Amino acid sequence: MAAETSTEVAKTAKQFILKEEVIVERQWLKLAETTYTDPFGKTRTWETVKRTGNKKGVTADGVAVIAVLQRTLHYDCIVLVKQFRPPINGYCLEFPAGLIEENESAETAALRELKEETGYKGEVIECTPALCLDPGMSNSTTHIVSVIINGDEAENTRPKQNLEFVEVVSLPKNDLLQRIDELVAEEHLAVDARVYTYALALKRAAEKPLQVPFMKF
Repeated sequence: MAAETSTEVAKTAKQFILKEEVIVERQWLKLAETTYTDPFGKTRTWETVKRTGNKKGVTADGVAVIAVLQRTLHYDCIVLVKQFRPPINGYCLEFPAGLIEENESAETAALRELKEETGYKGEVIECTPALCLDPGMSNSTTHIVSVIINGDEAENTRPKQNLEFVEVVSLPKNDLLQRIDELVAEEHLAVDARVYTYALALKRAAEKPLQVPFMKF
């Protein structure tokens, strides 16, 4: 009988958490050590960052907003924000985002955060399920909410944001990736992975499909 491969063993062994101990906890985050079993039944430990608190009626920790600004006689723009992030000791280009409040829907939270950070009022057109942000380090989750902003409405022609430390950056949707790369080169910005992945997907979607020549055999 042939020996089992590591893949076959992994399929038969169930992984589960044995215990979790909090190492340190502060107002917003806590560091925990998780003890679990690997696919071969061996006990291992993992350091995990988690958010504190247990809000009721919340499907994810937060929201990130893909906001498309539409105006007559203008290119559609993606509304982003630039702010200083202490963990990276620098400025980062991001989607408007924030935590969901207790008993608040993802859609309501997205519109609230968009208004607070950019001053724009939008309309939700789509909301994803709860998505993992960095499952190798944290259990933090987010909904990505797509929003349309009618830039011709009076309240959106001169939007007033509530957060002075957040800079609003609107970039044309049709060449978003190039404009992001230019900003990074000019201002030495960091870019949120969700923003860059979205821009990359837009570019790939706009490219013509690869033409494979027909070959006779």
